[in-house]
Amino acid sequence: MSSARPASRQADPKGLVRHGWNRASVYYRPGPSGPDVFHHTLSDHEEWLQPFFRYLEPGSDVLDLGCGCGIPDSRLLSERFRVTGVDISDVQIERARRYVPDAQFLRADISSIRFPPESFAGVVCLYALIHVPLDEQRALLGRIHRWLRPGGLVLVTTGETAYTGVEDDWLGSNAKMYWSHTDGATYARWFAEVGFARVRRRFVPEGDGGHALFLARKAGGALEPRAIARPIPA
Repeated sequence: MSSARPASRQADPKGLVRHGWNRASVYYRPGPSGPDVFHHTLSDHEEWLQPFFRYLEPGSDVLDLGCGCGIPDSRLLSERFRVTGVDISDVQIERARRYVPDAQFLRADISSIRFPPESFAGVVCLYALIHVPLDEQRALLGRIHRWLRPGGLVLVTTGETAYTGVEDDWLGSNAKMYWSHTDGATYARWFAEVGFARVRRRFVPEGDGGHALFLARKAGGALEPRAIARPIPA
């Protein structure tokens, strides 16, 4: 983010994110195949999602928060689960409905949407929490915990280092984009504080930086490996 600058207190971060993704959707992911602009491949996402395929019952309800255009996570998940995708961008949701017709998609702010307790066996939030204002993120993690059934899994991309700022002309889209995140250690503490058990953290490189990827489980229930119907990279 070489052209990024600190975010103004007067900025409308959610408006920036909605408009930014409306403009940058096809720059970030031109079509339903191939890697994204940061070279994350289908195999990368399959690896990250492996615990869902290994431990969750086929046909379980899974939530994809910040689903983008539905590729690749909603599409991969929809092969085995009932998927609900949520995204703030009108363009992303329009593309997701076209690319992943077997899933349900809602155009909404992931930090304000509500679901009944224990609605989902799994929640995925990849490269989306980092677009939510930082002061709303811990509460969102708490709601995710409540939405999960006992033994449910959550997979979340966070920042590894603290940063809040805006980038102009993101990806050459002539639109601004907003990010906000704290450091990985703080996120690890938040996961524990809102009640998650067995929190695992790894670093995912990206250019000259990277993000933290957290896999966590809600206490209760039983996690038993299941036979996998298709190969998932180890």
